[in-house]
Amino acid sequence: MESAVTQAGGFSPGVAARVRLVDGRRVFVKAVGPEPNPDTPALHRAEAGITAALPATAPAPSLLLTLEHEGWVVLALEDVDGRTPAQPWRPDELRRVLAAAAELSVLLDPSPIEAPTLADRFGEKFQGWRRLSAASTEGADDLSWLDPWARRHLGRLVDREAAWTAAAAGGVLVHGDLRADNVLLTDDRVVVVDWPWASVGAAWFDVVAMGPSVIMQGLPDTMGVLDRHLHARGADPDDVTTVLIALAGYFLRQSVQAPPPGLPTLRGFQRAQGEAALKWARERTGWR
Repeated sequence: MESAVTQAGGFSPGVAARVRLVDGRRVFVKAVGPEPNPDTPALHRAEAGITAALPATAPAPSLLLTLEHEGWVVLALEDVDGRTPAQPWRPDELRRVLAAAAELSVLLDPSPIEAPTLADRFGEKFQGWRRLSAASTEGADDLSWLDPWARRHLGRLVDREAAWTAAAAGGVLVHGDLRADNVLLTDDRVVVVDWPWASVGAAWFDVVAMGPSVIMQGLPDTMGVLDRHLHARGADPDDVTTVLIALAGYFLRQSVQAPPPGLPTLRGFQRAQGEAALKWARERTGWR
């Protein structure tokens, strides 16, 4: 190795660096051990398996090497000469990423690899409203921190959340965690990185899942841009709203849990996404 430059961003508590080898080649290296978060190595293993199986035409970096040593998992990937979208989002870059998401869903329909369904992947996670309601009933949480609109409609949110797995069903391979820090913009393409959460489901899921992280930044008319994009892609509006409600419940409930080891900023980010998702859901439901 001749040089290495650490890359910021994301939430994995490990090494992420752009590396120049002695022969002049460039690679991107990700490595993580069992400390401080014992769950992260499994995510790196999943990413390795999924990335290796993606078709060569997918806009994702190629996996060059993976190895394990004393609990550490190391991935060497193609180094993409690109940058993450500007934060806060710029309208032109958001449109570019939304167009790329649409193209990706066509390319990966039907799913070219075996992967869990969205229901299998997130079924235990997307039960936030049910769990918040149970905590309130049991007296463990008075939900005073929760938006009054959500408290007023808690029963309806619980009922709607229960239908999310059917709403998100489909045959497309989706990224499962699309956000600005998992996207690289080059001069002529949009590259999607970090694939450990890839799942099979509705073609529009990635846009709905990404939406709250864009809305929270205050870009004018973000919800309108997202709604028009989803409408143009033929997404069923009720299904979109159902999944969005489940997503909001997940983020908000997670935001009041103890921080996971090695990820001290995650809960604050989840709170901001949850509040943004709730705002979007409120607009889409029309409930007063």
